[in-house]
Amino acid sequence: MLADDDAYSVLRSRDGRFDGRFFVAVVTTGVYCRPSCPAALPKRENVRFYPSSAAALEAGFRACKRCRPDSTPGSPEWNVRADVAGRAMRLIADGLVDREGVAGLAARLGYSERQLRRQLVADLGAGPQALARAQRAANARTLLETTDLPAGEIAFAAGFATIRQFNDTLHKVYGTTPTAMRGTRHARRSPGTLQLRLGYRPPLEATGLFGFLAARAVPGLEKAGDDHYRRVLTLPHGLGVVTLRAERAYVSCELRLEDLKDLPAAVGRCRRLLDLDADPRDVADHLGRDPVLGPVVAASPGLRVPGHVDAAEMAVRAVAGEESAAGRALLAGLVQRYGTPLPEPFGGLTHAFPRMEVLAEADAPASVAALAGADVLARVAALARAMVAGELALGPEADRDRAGRELLAVPGVDAETAGRIRLRALGDPDVFLPMDPAVREGLSRLGLTAEDARRWRPWRSYAMAHLTSARHRGT
Repeated sequence: MLADDDAYSVLRSRDGRFDGRFFVAVVTTGVYCRPSCPAALPKRENVRFYPSSAAALEAGFRACKRCRPDSTPGSPEWNVRADVAGRAMRLIADGLVDREGVAGLAARLGYSERQLRRQLVADLGAGPQALARAQRAANARTLLETTDLPAGEIAFAAGFATIRQFNDTLHKVYGTTPTAMRGTRHARRSPGTLQLRLGYRPPLEATGLFGFLAARAVPGLEKAGDDHYRRVLTLPHGLGVVTLRAERAYVSCELRLEDLKDLPAAVGRCRRLLDLDADPRDVADHLGRDPVLGPVVAASPGLRVPGHVDAAEMAVRAVAGEESAAGRALLAGLVQRYGTPLPEPFGGLTHAFPRMEVLAEADAPASVAALAGADVLARVAALARAMVAGELALGPEADRDRAGRELLAVPGVDAETAGRIRLRALGDPDVFLPMDPAVREGLSRLGLTAEDARRWRPWRSYAMAHLTSARHRGT
């Protein structure tokens, strides 16, 4: 958190870069806002600042109906720190508290419930229950505004235990009723789908982002082009299909879910896939000071580092070699042979990615083995067995450094593969892969060496993205 006087200066400037980093509550109106809210500037003595929307709610404020602060992108601070608070927030956004309670959250993170609450209150101003409650309210608003589902179904889909809890929470957070919220919606709706808007901090270089995903798409599991991406999701309660498209000021997200309780998990994973919680201006401010890389960064504003919707799947893809045509052919064979089929094919998609339990025991037929060789399949199986046995943790709760050490203990996983997994599966913003051919070519074009990457910390992952982008542009 900024000091209060500095935060008030940000509020005065209406700087949207700080949306999601902190929240502004106004004593005289009883509402809390994002720093860029266009409402009249309140007096300094009437303003309070909070590190999370949940903290503002716990203090008795309700969300502003004008700027909708609960819909802001998450704080990019956690992308860099990746500490226990950041890992907890990813699990809460994934709906873990609704599925396993605070005890389950604490166990995943290796803390006692008391230790975890103390840490979250110190960093975010609210405990895990309050943070989860704020998440449920946001889920409920999304469903009310985008579907025709009965309010009772929405309450349980959003994670509430009772209808009364649902009504009381919405009144506390938004100062209105579910019926009134539904009456103000303007969203386009289609039968069987949820139409959402995913916000981000501009700018967003979408063409390269979708192009990256398209170049690595696995047939039957994914389908992509320069302006869209569609894939099958494996979620806690069932399967889903998501279609993402870049619009002028947001990313449209069309979801088809077997179980609506998977809404928070699906949205959180799509945000991680497209790196939507990052602040490209933070990255540009740092990398732009480099005398050689700076002009390259300026030529590609809003460049993101693609993540993934499933860390375990991404690890398998890295070991199988998704960067090569042979690796993608192997992955397509595994998907068709061992993936979970959709009840009905949709938009060219037929299967979900195989579960790790299946890959760990898979005896690949000759038709699949011929695509890459027995050695690659052996590495995939070893990786899957390590995850099933609990020897390797790659979920939202994973500590990056610990996961890196665990990856190197898996037979056949070298430092380059482990780094690629940290980059995309764990969202590490400071990975550098000097042996990657595209990175080496980018360095050579600029007359740089791998040693020069040290001055790009803590944003070396983004520096790699810019080197690759410069290579494609021929600059």
